Amino acid sequence: MPAGFETLLSPVILFFILGALAAALRSDLAIPEAVAKGISLYLMAAIGLKGGVEVSQSGFTPDMALAALAGLVLSFLIPIPLFLALKRIGRLDTVNAAAVAAHYGSVSVVTFVAGSQVLGSGGMPPAGYMVAVLALMETPAIIVGLMLARRGGGVQVQSGNGLLHETLLNGSVVLLMGSFIIGLIAGTDGFAPIAPLFQDIFTGMLCLFLLDMGLVAIRRLRESRALTWRLAGLGIIFPVINGTIGVLIGALIGLDTGSAAALGMLAASASYIAVPAAMRLALPQADPGLYLAMSLAVTFPFNITIGIPYFVFLATQVV
Repeated sequence: MPAGFETLLSPVILFFILGALAAALRSDLAIPEAVAKGISLYLMAAIGLKGGVEVSQSGFTPDMALAALAGLVLSFLIPIPLFLALKRIGRLDTVNAAAVAAHYGSVSVVTFVAGSQVLGSGGMPPAGYMVAVLALMETPAIIVGLMLARRGGGVQVQSGNGLLHETLLNGSVVLLMGSFIIGLIAGTDGFAPIAPLFQDIFTGMLCLFLLDMGLVAIRRLRESRALTWRLAGLGIIFPVINGTIGVLIGALIGLDTGSAAALGMLAASASYIAVPAAMRLALPQADPGLYLAMSLAVTFPFNITIGIPYFVFLATQVV
C-alpha cells in the first residue's frame, strides 16, 4: 500500500467510519453532548500542552517563523478565490458565499489533531510549533469573509465588541494558546507528572471523539436542505486544492515531512466551531444550515477518510 494510505486502517479513522455508518443506518448510538464537549476540551488542552513542551525543547526557530507566516498568508488569501467560486459555480448569494469562504480559510482543530496522531503513528510527527500555527489560522479568514460580504454587495455587517470577543477570545483559541504557553513554561520536567493524563490516553479519547463526529456529520448531512450537488462537489474540491498548496508551500519553505503534511491539513480543513460562532453574530443573514453542512458534513469526513492519507502521501513525495 502506498505511503500514507495505510492510515485508512488507523483506529482513529476507523472509529470515525464506524460513527458514520451507524448514523447512515439510523442506529440510536449517541455520545452525550456534555461528554463530547468535555472530550473536545481535553483534546485541545492536550495538543496545546504537548506542542508547548516540544517548543520548549527545540526553542524558537526560523522554521517556526516561516510556518507561522505561511499559515497567516494562507488564512488571509484562501477565502478570496473560494468566494468567487462559490458565487459563480455554487450559485450562492454574496452573504452566504462570504460566510462559507470564511469557514474554509479558517481551520478545523479536530482534523489537525487526527492528522497529527496519524503522522506520529507513522514516525513523522509534526513540529510542536504547528499548534501555534493552528491557533494563528483561526481568525484571519473571519476578517476577510466579513470584508467580502461588505464590499461584495453592500451588506450591513454587525460589528463591535461582541465580534471582537468571538474572534480573538474564542474558547478554542484561548484554550489552545493557553495550553501551549503552559507547556512552554513547564517544559519536559513539568509535563512529566501530568503525562499519564494528557499523553497516555490521548489516542483513546480521540477515537471516542471521532466516533461522535462521524455520527454528527452524517446526521447533519441527512438533515441539510440547502446543500446542492454543486456545493457538495466544491466541499471536496476545495480541500484537495488548498491542502495541496499547503503541502507544497511547506516543502518550499523547508519544513520537515510531518510539518509540511500538517500545514496541508490546516489549509484543507474548514472550521465548524470558531467561525460559525462569529458568523452567527456578524452575518446573521447567512444560512447556518449551509455553511455547517459544507464544513462539517462534507469537508470534514472527506479530510478524515481521504484527505489526511493524501496529504501524508504527498508530503512524503515532495519533501
